[in-house]
Amino acid sequence: MSTQDYEPSAEPAAESAAKPATESITESAVTVLGLGPMGRALAGAFLDAGLRVTVWNRTPGRERELVGRGATAAASAAEAVAAGTLTVVCVVNYDAADAVLRQDAVTAALKGRTVVNLTADTPERARETAGWAGAHGIRYLDGAIMTPTTTIGTSEGVFLLSGPEDLYREHRAVLDTLGGTHTHLGEDVGRAAAYDIALLDIFWTAMAGYAHALAVARAEGITARELAPFAQGIGAILPPLFEEFAGNVDDGTYSGELNPITSAVSTMAHIVETSESHGIEASMMRAAEGLARRVVGLGHGTDGYMRVSELLGRSRR
Repeated sequence: MSTQDYEPSAEPAAESAAKPATESITESAVTVLGLGPMGRALAGAFLDAGLRVTVWNRTPGRERELVGRGATAAASAAEAVAAGTLTVVCVVNYDAADAVLRQDAVTAALKGRTVVNLTADTPERARETAGWAGAHGIRYLDGAIMTPTTTIGTSEGVFLLSGPEDLYREHRAVLDTLGGTHTHLGEDVGRAAAYDIALLDIFWTAMAGYAHALAVARAEGITARELAPFAQGIGAILPPLFEEFAGNVDDGTYSGELNPITSAVSTMAHIVETSESHGIEASMMRAAEGLARRVVGLGHGTDGYMRVSELLGRSRR
């Protein structure tokens, strides 16, 4: 599928799930494919809102608690998608989603219906799947869930959707029953997955850094619990820096007035030295230090660390 260019002047604001529906949704029928922890949470939220819910999972047994709450268990995926106009998919990845959706009987049953795919994968997989859906008369939205299972059905949930806006608006009232905030990111169906990838990049590199920090601290006789409150203090510094550095990157300023990248290189070298003195692998920090040294070598030693993002981006040009 050829993707549509969609570049708004500013990102759309998150839309509150509290908006009233234009009509009652209690007669709406929704199908949930995939009953892992997140799939069960989604189905549970739909049930709590009074919707008619049909569920299916490749491995039988996970539907029992939901059936006890009023869901209907389908004998097959094809039977499940035929039960409602909206099918929500939440499985481990797009390989798993394709294995279900691209069965002949399922594809045929989905014709004229809508799929909202909340499975995590890459932007290109989302675009390819939308192209497949369109070729088979299936209406398609892609999405990402940015918060844990415990937030589903509460005000804390965060949902990102992308694809045809009219289709999003049509099913918005049903999606709102999942709680939290829902943001439509544009017509490019891969945009939600792109946000998901970027945001999870932040999360997992931060978790990897924290794991490494705890290993170094323990080697120096500091317990994880002793370090934790100070780690939280470091974490609290980050949100305003995210906003400031985003402006640096978009504007190409990269100011290093308060903390030039040469200072960052020195700090990183200390972390590497201490880690390796304890026999702790320091490959992650060596990689970060290497990028910073390359920036200095290019004559940007007085700039801030976000100049690294420009260096990383050169490989795609």
